[in-house]
Amino acid sequence: MTQQPKLVRGLGLMGASSVVIGTTIGSGVFLVSAEMTRGMGTPAGVFFVWIFAGALSLAGALTYAELASALPEAGGEYNYLRAGYGPLWAFLYGWMQMLIGKPGSLATLGAGFARYCSFFFPTVPQKAVSFATIVLLGVVNYFGVKTSGFVQTLLTFLKIALILGLVAGALLTGKGSWSNFSTSIPVGGAFAGFIAALVAALWAYDGWNNVAMVAGEVEKPERNLPLALIAGTAAVGALYILANVAYFYVLPAAKVASAERVAADVARVFMGDRGGAFVAIAAMVSIFAAINGSILSGSRVPFAMAADGRFFRAIAVVHPRFHAPSNSVIFLCAIGALMSLTGTYEQLFNYVIFGSWIFYGAATAAVIALRIKRPDLPRPYRTWGYPVLPAIFVTVAAALAVSILWEHPARAGIGLLIIAAGVPAFYYWEGKRA
Repeated sequence: MTQQPKLVRGLGLMGASSVVIGTTIGSGVFLVSAEMTRGMGTPAGVFFVWIFAGALSLAGALTYAELASALPEAGGEYNYLRAGYGPLWAFLYGWMQMLIGKPGSLATLGAGFARYCSFFFPTVPQKAVSFATIVLLGVVNYFGVKTSGFVQTLLTFLKIALILGLVAGALLTGKGSWSNFSTSIPVGGAFAGFIAALVAALWAYDGWNNVAMVAGEVEKPERNLPLALIAGTAAVGALYILANVAYFYVLPAAKVASAERVAADVARVFMGDRGGAFVAIAAMVSIFAAINGSILSGSRVPFAMAADGRFFRAIAVVHPRFHAPSNSVIFLCAIGALMSLTGTYEQLFNYVIFGSWIFYGAATAAVIALRIKRPDLPRPYRTWGYPVLPAIFVTVAAALAVSILWEHPARAGIGLLIIAAGVPAFYYWEGKRA
């Protein structure tokens, strides 16, 4: 009998960390500070939200580190939810991810990439640029984890250097003023503004969990997964804070709030017209890496579902030469590219955050369920602060989901309907497995 090709463990610690950092830092750090300022009104308020969202993401990463090291398989949360609560919850997560979460993330990142690309090519339709970018990186990921992992590592190092260059230029050229940190703008409702700012910040942090989805392709997962999750998420938070220090040092709150491309506006102050070009290039590199990482990680979820017998078997096929879930890559990129032709940047990330955080909370709670159900499960890493830290994360995730539902009932309602549609789909696939 011919042995079926399998995924290979081709990501070392550097590659795994690059998935965390490179996938998380995308378009958000260059764009969302404006929306956050409109919501909070002051630089201090914006920094509070950045720190709050970063601490929340780090709490999730600390918890996921235990789950990922104990269950180092392709699919990430799909495996944690299946082990913790059974196949229905795992299927609903996978259903949400492949119809809303990952395609929506790709489309949002594509929209951000196209927005900065328009700096150089203003007459090219932005939706066409977004579509083509997703397709191009789908081709890269078709050739396997070693190829896409190398691209991810290279782009991640380049984006970190570019962001640090922007921060250094803003702070060392003397073109700003620390008095800008005392400026403010009027805002509407405090609660609505906080939720809007938090959703924007969490979109910028979204991606810290992605390395768990490629756990089946990480070398020495019991060591490298916890290190990549925790160190990568902390590094992202530090870079975000530094970037926003630079923004508010150069621009007062009113100008940050009104900026369409806040990082570019900052760079123009100390670099002139070249500043806009510099930031556009930095943002495009950053977003390009984030799209690559999202395809690399996100394609493993439909793959895990199909390998489990709960989706089309063809999606579980591993390419005999490249050892990649190539059909799953094609499937995910097709949905993401089509979704990129609809919606705006801000509309898209609201869809993604609502659906994703429902299951982030459920997956984090699975660490508690598994401690009870499977106390003998080998756990190379055990969550620091257990059970308090996971409980805080779950509580905030639930409150966030309810708040988004309250503030954006139409958008959240569509997300809930799509998730609910996964229930009959689950029983259809269960019937196929019987």
